[in-house]
Amino acid sequence: MNVFEIPQGSGSGFVWDRDGHIVTNYHVVSEGQAVRVTLADQSEWDAEVVGLAPDKDLAVLRITADAAHLVPVPIGTSSRLAVGQKVLAIGNPFGLDHTLTTGVLSALGRELKSPSGRVIRDVLQTDAAINPGNSGGPLLDSSGRLIGVNTAIYSPSGASAGIGFAIPVDTLKTLLPQLIAHGKPVQPGIGIVPLADYWASRFDIIGVIVRSVSDGSPAERAGFRGLRLTGGGRMVLGDVITAVDGTKVRSVDDLLHAFEAAGVGARVRLSVQRGETTREVTVTLVAVD
Repeated sequence: MNVFEIPQGSGSGFVWDRDGHIVTNYHVVSEGQAVRVTLADQSEWDAEVVGLAPDKDLAVLRITADAAHLVPVPIGTSSRLAVGQKVLAIGNPFGLDHTLTTGVLSALGRELKSPSGRVIRDVLQTDAAINPGNSGGPLLDSSGRLIGVNTAIYSPSGASAGIGFAIPVDTLKTLLPQLIAHGKPVQPGIGIVPLADYWASRFDIIGVIVRSVSDGSPAERAGFRGLRLTGGGRMVLGDVITAVDGTKVRSVDDLLHAFEAAGVGARVRLSVQRGETTREVTVTLVAVD
């Protein structure tokens, strides 16, 4: 989908907790420039970048304001939303702070490409006006609870065309503790390096080709085998992962998404094809780089 990301250099955000953590979009702060936060009471604060998640276009900042300045946004859920329900977008479009626009939830389960190229799933679509400067601001339900983070718009001109996208709050609730604790997301995995999807297509394979297996990893202990090259330079495939817990995987992104949904410590059942043979392997996900 061709979307217009709100330009870097200015944006919106919201207070997550009374420890001074501020949520915004990764693409708002990704240039590495000094970040300064202006709160609703017009007080200004230098901000530290605590954690970045380019795969989800999210960032966490921290300011040293005392609790009197910090009013966290009430947290809702994105798992029980319904198309057609009223939503409110708050932000700083074109530098006009304290701007509120209203609309409805237009669709659920959209996909959006992140700054890293990974696909963000379960994205919310709204017709509430979102313009340059709104990026990183909260999308609220009619009770004022956070349901998403305004991120991008579909527009031929760069201005609102009634199609805006927000990262769901349930993604944020999973990711934020990791960003605060580690500065980056914790990626669950089994210790393999997958081959790019291009090669699966070239070999007419539906699944993820295992390129290599890390020493001492759950994959090595489970007997996974990577590809090898013959003396003549011909590629000989090892294992291909075709499903996770019975759900087919058709791309590397499918596999990573399935691992993320399960989380570190979860036991997952993988369908693994080697040549003409398919076997079921159960492995425990660990944190991987």
